[in-house]
Amino acid sequence: MKMAEAGDLMSRGALPSPVGTAIAIAHHGELIQGVFKDDDGRLHRGLVTLPIAGLRSEARFDRSDGDAVVVTPDHKIKAAAAARLTLDFLNVTGGGALTLQSSIPVGHGYGSSTADVVAAIRAVAAALNVQLRPSSIARLAVSAERASDAIAFDDHAVLFAQREGRVIENFAGSLPPLLLLGFKANGGVPVDTLQLPPARYDSAEIQEFGVLRALVARAVRLQDPHLLGRAASASAVISQRHLPKQGFDEIADIAERAGACGVQVAHSGSLLGLIFDLFTPNLKRRAALVAQQIRRAGFKDVEVHLVNAEGWPW
Repeated sequence: MKMAEAGDLMSRGALPSPVGTAIAIAHHGELIQGVFKDDDGRLHRGLVTLPIAGLRSEARFDRSDGDAVVVTPDHKIKAAAAARLTLDFLNVTGGGALTLQSSIPVGHGYGSSTADVVAAIRAVAAALNVQLRPSSIARLAVSAERASDAIAFDDHAVLFAQREGRVIENFAGSLPPLLLLGFKANGGVPVDTLQLPPARYDSAEIQEFGVLRALVARAVRLQDPHLLGRAASASAVISQRHLPKQGFDEIADIAERAGACGVQVAHSGSLLGLIFDLFTPNLKRRAALVAQQIRRAGFKDVEVHLVNAEGWPW
């Protein structure tokens, strides 16, 4: 990772602080994930993250004169690596103590590792009174953990190359407001995502990903959760060929009967979700009834998440 240049920074304060704090939110898997063409026709693995602000990682970085970065809890070595990379990127000597607290479950596709890493990067930058651009944070995150989601962009929708740390397409807006009924498949057993080989998509699937990308772009532009649900459902069906989730067909039937916009999955985790338009009549009652059906079908940890629905009564 090269040292920071002017374009990597959004702002720099006059005086550094000995302490920096920051947060990063979780996500509920992806809306779409696959292989996509860039402007030059080259193929890249990419994804569109589904952010959920209700779960988060919090980081505190206390600067010190010593070279070491000491992290608590001590097993969060990727976050420690991200802190070190950020110091080097900003051409700052010394180290510090990195403390992390997280409400994000590990191993299901919520992006717990990336949230720790992004929070750590932001906390180090805050201790130096520097505000890094999301694109710079994303590149640092990929350097620290090999593959990363797009949480550095918060609720801004992008098609992100998770192994390269670059934006393939900026959708120039946020996802439409929606309600997500999220839950865990496969008995709620965690998945070791780093042990999963990258999916090998065929030419027909790659062609379909181009259509799904266009659907997401239109959904963001029109703020249409139904278009978003169509894209997510189609991507979930493709994912089922590569990382099958038990009971997927039953969930697809429940979604159709309930009038959901679509089904969404963590393409490298155990999470499933049903997407609903927030303007659906009697949505609270409908969601409660659907949640009961999901539990009866044997799925674990059914939760309600509001996405981009600030101030929405629930």
